[in-house]
Amino acid sequence: MIDYFVHISILFSIYAILSLSLNLVVGYAGLVSVAQAAFYGIGAYTTAILTATLGFNFFISVIVGILVAAILGFLAGLVFSKFRGDYYVLATLAFNVIIHSIFINWYDLTHGPLGIPGVLKPNLFGLSFSPNLLFFILSLLFLVAVYGVSRFIAQSSFGRALKAIREDESALKVFGYKTSVFKLSVFVASASLAAVAGSLFASYLTFVDPSTFLLTESIFILSIIILGGLGNLKGSLLGAFILVLLPELLRFVGLPDGIAAQIRQALYGLILIVLMLYRPQGLMGEYKL
Repeated sequence: MIDYFVHISILFSIYAILSLSLNLVVGYAGLVSVAQAAFYGIGAYTTAILTATLGFNFFISVIVGILVAAILGFLAGLVFSKFRGDYYVLATLAFNVIIHSIFINWYDLTHGPLGIPGVLKPNLFGLSFSPNLLFFILSLLFLVAVYGVSRFIAQSSFGRALKAIREDESALKVFGYKTSVFKLSVFVASASLAAVAGSLFASYLTFVDPSTFLLTESIFILSIIILGGLGNLKGSLLGAFILVLLPELLRFVGLPDGIAAQIRQALYGLILIVLMLYRPQGLMGEYKL
């Protein structure tokens, strides 16, 4: 039972990092993106390739994953800056589809649908994080670091400018602000932080394949921050806690074996619908779409 709770806690840490990273873009800058699973996958595949294929240390792979995600985020962000509103969402959707297609079809690099096994566990100065409890401590430390970075961004003058862009971008342009630079910068920061979660995910499972990084995963991460609260970092943590824990709690509800999975999904969806009806800005949100 303890191992089970440790497992759930690791998943919570990973999704909390993802939700914090996405909230910077959606909650603070008001840019609705469904590309987060792509950067999540970029971090995961970078760690998988460097550790399993080339024998790099996990921590080096995390740094490289951040750099790769930042570069791709910068290039993608330049393109996305040409779009507004619904077209921006469609552009990020297309990016997620493109990256997922690369994971499937670039067989020489990613092994296609077969994925990459043998991803190394973290090791630092002879200390192995192979036991799940130690891996949870490591993932929690990464979560604290990501929360600290996100909080610094949110409370800085940069973060206040992002909120102003969210509320009225045209007004901010009148005062001479180059809003495109702010939006591009926060998108790159978000992509980089999402890659950290991907590295942790790959190392924890010691295996990656394209099925994890579908568009539905991006929508799930977006659901987390909408439920927890847009523009509120603590809301990101709460949303991740609820949406990671809720499906697991429903496993303990006495349901007929033949339809248990379907009923759990139906209850899961019903709970989300009720919450959104009565709290559309999320549980701790300062802003709603």
